[in-house]
Amino acid sequence: MPDPNPAALDFLLTRRSRPAKTLRAPAPTAEELRTILTAAARVPDHGKLEPWRFVVLEPAALARLAHLARERAVAEGHDDAGIAKAAQQFEESPLSVAVIEVTKPSDKIPALEMTYSAGAACLSLLNAALAAGWGANWLTGWIAHDRTFASAALKLADNERIAGFIHIGTESATPPERPRPDIDRVVTWLSE
Repeated sequence: MPDPNPAALDFLLTRRSRPAKTLRAPAPTAEELRTILTAAARVPDHGKLEPWRFVVLEPAALARLAHLARERAVAEGHDDAGIAKAAQQFEESPLSVAVIEVTKPSDKIPALEMTYSAGAACLSLLNAALAAGWGANWLTGWIAHDRTFASAALKLADNERIAGFIHIGTESATPPERPRPDIDRVVTWLSE
């Protein structure tokens, strides 16, 4: 017989990311964040490679990334709105954790599985922050995938890339519910 955890299932059935633009200080303390990061590291990881790492971005680092994002958006020819949007997630966030995918050499584990594990780390970090009572949001956008920005902002190695920025803080507004998938439309049952 299964040993259910109704509280955990209820959390997963009702979880909701908080829009990053609604997150304000205070953010978790280092000790509180350490617990959230410990939970985030408990993800599927074929081969136990740990194909990800976390970079905690505090206010001064966020200001530096906002400046670099603006510079990069200008260099890429974005209009004023695009330039502002590139920097906004860093300017408005009280705390962020960059989840860095780290592709490691392996004859057994395909690189794609390392990508999946890094994505799982992003979701686990997001859910751990939400379960701890914080508002949190997982953002990417073109800036997260821009190699020039990633190298300048986070000094990433050639085998690393940004899987996402998980912004964490105190929510300043209750987010509206959004439509959820129709399970009957997205599930196929095979019995043979």
